[in-house]
Amino acid sequence: MRIKVVAVGRCRETFFTDACREYEKRLSAYVRTEIVEVKDEALAENASAAEVRKVLDTEGKRILEKLRDQDHVIALDLRGDAFDSPGMAERLQRLMLLGKSSIVFVIGGSAGLSPEVLARADARWSFSKLTFPHQLMRVILLEQVYRSFRIINHEPYHK
Repeated sequence: MRIKVVAVGRCRETFFTDACREYEKRLSAYVRTEIVEVKDEALAENASAAEVRKVLDTEGKRILEKLRDQDHVIALDLRGDAFDSPGMAERLQRLMLLGKSSIVFVIGGSAGLSPEVLARADARWSFSKLTFPHQLMRVILLEQVYRSFRIINHEPYHK
């Protein structure tokens, strides 16, 4: 099985990249992981709706280029399904039992995800009603995927 994270923007902070590397290392006992970064677009704080749409379209095209037909795509979206850690583990395990060998999580940029990316997604998951910086969201996602595999394999993990 393969877990891929497609994320808009570069991870610039060393402490975030170190944390991501640590969870990728831990996950290597269970799955192959890959983080793919797509270029983000500059967006002014006072951007018009048209400017936001243009950024979403541009970033969305870059994301869609990284997805394959056989990928099971999960968009991280504030309006997505929310569940606890055992629930996430159960969903990942169900995907594996259904023969999904490539799961791709998509993390949008500051404007979110384009309608085209959301339409391509097989599922939308929400980790919180809070908004997180996309660099931090990578760490949270990888940690929760790691926690899920510990749960699936009946291995201890701190609560």
